[in-house]
Amino acid sequence: MNNLFTNRTVLISGGLGDIGRAIALAFARQGAAIALGDISPASRAEALRNELHQLGVATHYTQVDVRDASAVQEWVLAVENSLGVADIIIANAATVTVGGIHRITPEQWSNEIRVNLDGAFFLTQSATARLLAHQLPGRVVFVGSWAAHAVHPHIPAYSVAKAGLRMLCQCMALELAPHQILVNEIAPGYVNAGLSAQLWEKEPALADQARQRVPTRKLISAEAVAQQVVYLCHPDNEHMTGSTLLMDGGLSL
Repeated sequence: MNNLFTNRTVLISGGLGDIGRAIALAFARQGAAIALGDISPASRAEALRNELHQLGVATHYTQVDVRDASAVQEWVLAVENSLGVADIIIANAATVTVGGIHRITPEQWSNEIRVNLDGAFFLTQSATARLLAHQLPGRVVFVGSWAAHAVHPHIPAYSVAKAGLRMLCQCMALELAPHQILVNEIAPGYVNAGLSAQLWEKEPALADQARQRVPTRKLISAEAVAQQVVYLCHPDNEHMTGSTLLMDGGLSL
């Protein structure tokens, strides 16, 4: 195990999803303590926590709904009491509803904005406030999407939320830069994880179609996303803030 992130605490929302899990393991392999939050009960976290313990790192799990600002604030404080101040904050929790403008319901629209955008704001606002209170530097990474800038008519709420997330990243980056808290976004294209992976596993032809739409002819793994998140938080990466690291295999082109 590399000790690059020893004595660092990584806070990850949506920590039990494929990307959240990959990010947790990537940082744990480099020595970081891992704080996971997800909407699932603690029993669902045991397998991942066991993997993390085998890597010799401390862990913390909280069942939390990121739509609830007070619950998020309580989670951040609980992590601080257990593992220390989280100085690497990964806003990863997300949901998606397939349905065009006239198919998506008001409830579905509101839920996506609340999870994907409000939840990311509540987490990063609370966690960076603790960094400021302790006068500590830190890193924030928003897990965004190429859908923030490319129209996806079948997932409008998701796209709008991710577009808002990108501006949130930039606003927060400018405000926190003097405090040495760097804020960036990772924006993947087609990731073979989560609901997409489940669909593509059942329908390999759809996976092939997606792959053919990508100029590099490759789908992205959750582990590849995690590697780039680690890159954004690398101690030597001192000057990148308010940026979007686009990893979409050329889809945007």
